[in-house]
Amino acid sequence: MSDSPSPSVLKIPNIKRFIAFRILFNARFYYPIFTILFLDFGLTLEQFAILNAAWAASIVLLEVPSGALADTIGRRNLVIASAVIMIIEMTLLCFAPIGDMPIVFYLFLLNRILSGAAEASASGADEALAYDTLKDLGLEKSWGRVLETQMRFQSVAFIIAMSLGALLYDANRLNQLFGFLSIDFAIAKETAMRLPLFLTLMLGIGALVVSLGLQEPESEKEARDKARQGKTSDTIKEAFSKTIATGKWILSSPIALMIILGGFLIDHIARMILTLNSEYYRQIDLPEASFGIISAGFGLMGLFTPRIGRWLSENKTKTFNYFLLGALTLVGLIGMARFIPYWGVAPIILVYGAIGLAGFLVSNYLNAVTSSEARATVLSFKGLSYNLAYGGIGILYSLLVYNLRNSDEIKSALPENVESELFKGALAYFPAYFAIAFILVLLYGVMKRKSIDTSPSQPSN
Repeated sequence: MSDSPSPSVLKIPNIKRFIAFRILFNARFYYPIFTILFLDFGLTLEQFAILNAAWAASIVLLEVPSGALADTIGRRNLVIASAVIMIIEMTLLCFAPIGDMPIVFYLFLLNRILSGAAEASASGADEALAYDTLKDLGLEKSWGRVLETQMRFQSVAFIIAMSLGALLYDANRLNQLFGFLSIDFAIAKETAMRLPLFLTLMLGIGALVVSLGLQEPESEKEARDKARQGKTSDTIKEAFSKTIATGKWILSSPIALMIILGGFLIDHIARMILTLNSEYYRQIDLPEASFGIISAGFGLMGLFTPRIGRWLSENKTKTFNYFLLGALTLVGLIGMARFIPYWGVAPIILVYGAIGLAGFLVSNYLNAVTSSEARATVLSFKGLSYNLAYGGIGILYSLLVYNLRNSDEIKSALPENVESELFKGALAYFPAYFAIAFILVLLYGVMKRKSIDTSPSQPSN
């Protein structure tokens, strides 16, 4: 068996467009300057927190209904809708008046809600469409290879977006570059701030063009046509009925629930670490100029992580892979809690590798045990659980920091060291938290082992 994806599989139009859509939709040029972008437009830190909460809430509220709607009216329609919403949300930011409050806040609030809606619409629908395209052709076993290729290309796009986005946002650096190239041109800061936004808007337009070329798999056309013939109220009712039925199936299917539990166990704590990584880098004495280089280095990991994930899925058991991911994460968290100057970047590599492998393995395992007609809904439940878990650990982290701030140890620290000591004290709890959560999920797997071994795929609704 060749290590590279089968050329015939990658030539399938839907597969090519799936890969292109994932790249265009996710590689956003403003990600490396996300926080400072909001602040430079005139928003406060408190407003920034409110906007992120609105984004998370919109995803949680729309994630599963959008998946059920995709299974009811067609995945292609939901993918197209996500691209259209992306164009609208980016247009709002591109033309938002800098510093003009409260207009800026309301435009950014609408942007965050639409961004969450776009994420919810695309989540599950594009993957379900691509997987069922292979299944109709009897090529579903090639899904791992397709996913590997998609993740590799997306990693390259991520590296380009991270590097170019940060460069274009810095007007001083751009003008220095123009001077070095003997180009008699100067760019204003207000203009440079919008460049990553306009580039992302162009990606949104590209995503729309790609999504319009997608075709529903043959197995989906009958259900789609039936939905179109019915009343809108009947379609919505069917979508929510499917949501409830799929949720019940997941809860009663040990193998599906175990896959999702294992996935969000790794995902939620790894995402929390990646959210806090810039502060961690400061605490291990890394210069701020190195942050972008490190992020690009993590992007390079995505070039070979999918191949490792495919090898693990084909050659190792689910139990082995669960313990492997748990070990990588736990060792990484323990290493990070030591805050070793400079070399402390090594443990975070383990955590980053674990989340990449988990994403690949969960996609492979969950698609394999889910029926075609409910695939997008199940994947949306997975996304919902991931975002709920991430939001939950964020709340726990906030409560932990609050309690530590009132401790005698922190109160006795010098004012300039308070935030540093708080961060170190809070991170020290992460290894124990993860170990306990890992054992709880493991105990569930042990109790349901026989059911997991004999659990069937989801029946048709």
